[in-house]
Amino acid sequence: MLIKETEQFVKTFHANDFSGHDYAHIERVRKMALQIATREGGDVRIIELAALLHDVADSKIGGTSSRVDSYLTPRVSTTDRHHILDIINSMSFKGGDRPPMQTLEGKIVQDADRLDAIGAIGIARTFQFAGQFKEPMYRPELTARQAGDRTSPTSALHHFEEKLLRLKDLMNTQTAKTMAEDRHEYMVKFVERFKEEWSGD
Repeated sequence: MLIKETEQFVKTFHANDFSGHDYAHIERVRKMALQIATREGGDVRIIELAALLHDVADSKIGGTSSRVDSYLTPRVSTTDRHHILDIINSMSFKGGDRPPMQTLEGKIVQDADRLDAIGAIGIARTFQFAGQFKEPMYRPELTARQAGDRTSPTSALHHFEEKLLRLKDLMNTQTAKTMAEDRHEYMVKFVERFKEEWSGD
């Protein structure tokens, strides 16, 4: 019952998102997290709720941690609420220098979210996000932003160097590390091909 209720809450929150953080993204993260959990273990209920709610707290798309807190407070125990909030508040990349996840459940949900940021879907989401936030597709004269820099000009293609090509080595679980290999190689080839076509080669 709680999962169905949470699905509806999350669908409503993401209903008008066109930044790559729509409900389809949430569903993919949930499925991947549950798939990883079948091999790695963990509390499936915590994993599923955290996966469903993780972007409701994302400030980039108008979310807040307090919104997740308010939703969970009458529905789960204090211990579970704190666990889910800790996962969600620790998930963001933010330059790749965040402290490691403390629980297996957090590691699994973070891995699932990062897997959806790479590969073919990751490429599509990157350009969708750039369009939503008025960033250019590519500007060769720019250099990749340094960790923590959110103000310097950037482009969709620079995002690969700034974040996406780093994610393979930041996976927590062995299952996710294996899954990330093929997706990473696909992105490497895409970036090479993109630059060739951009330059007219």
